[in-house]
Amino acid sequence: MQLQANGLAIEVDDQGPPNSPDGPPILMLMGLGMQLIAWPEPLVAMLVARGRRVIRIDNRDAGLSESLDRLGMPNLAWATLRYLLHLPVHAPYTMADMAADTVGVLDALGLPAVQLVGASMGGMVAQHVAATHPQRVARLTLVMTTSGARHLPQPSARVRAALIDRRAVAPGDLEALVDRLERVFTLIGSPDYRPQTDDQREAFRERLRASVQRAYRPAGVARQLVAVAADGDRSALLARITAPTHIVHGSADPLVPVAAAHDLHAKIAGSTLDVVDGMGHDLPAALWPRLAQAILSD
Repeated sequence: MQLQANGLAIEVDDQGPPNSPDGPPILMLMGLGMQLIAWPEPLVAMLVARGRRVIRIDNRDAGLSESLDRLGMPNLAWATLRYLLHLPVHAPYTMADMAADTVGVLDALGLPAVQLVGASMGGMVAQHVAATHPQRVARLTLVMTTSGARHLPQPSARVRAALIDRRAVAPGDLEALVDRLERVFTLIGSPDYRPQTDDQREAFRERLRASVQRAYRPAGVARQLVAVAADGDRSALLARITAPTHIVHGSADPLVPVAAAHDLHAKIAGSTLDVVDGMGHDLPAALWPRLAQAILSD
């Protein structure tokens, strides 16, 4: 279903009991260019089976939420250069704007507070929400994300190049698009949890295929990427987070190296940290039960 939130049409998936005595609703925010279906249905089912209401949203400019093509296509190479030179990056919209979208969803659903779960860029948005609207966040779970502090290790040039690769692929060439996504997700994914059999590899490609068929929004990815670069260092925001916070991160994450998790842990008072051996920048099926337990644990 679509809701009006912060003046935009935001796609929302809402499952589980509307009023659960087992804890507040869980609102899940996904990462750069990713859709709500990137939170796997079996993981959602694990949470619902424990009596929890689970809400997933498509961020602005992604999935079935409102497109912001009217804001134009940013120059990724220029934005990347300015970021690397520690110069201000100008973005069509900000992480704070996306945080306002999230709060708008809470308002539209009539929810005073939720347990907020954010992965990667979604974790950056969640940091803004928890710091600026503390009364709306009962608990915070941050997955494979970062404060954006400039001293932290950065992704390799190879990973960065894969993210901003704009070589033309015909929008109607489904398998070529799936091939490109498979290369990117293999590059940043979990080295200890790669598909091993033909069936597993085909299931992986089918998930990518379903994502492309649902929505393919490369311009939205570009605008979100520039918004991430423009957001800079959120360390000052982290000091304002009062919600109980749990951090989950892979030891082998090549996109957001694990030092980012230790940095978050040091900067968010009272936070807890789970570093998962062999996990990269993805959510492999073998780790869904562990992630569900991390979200459900008090």
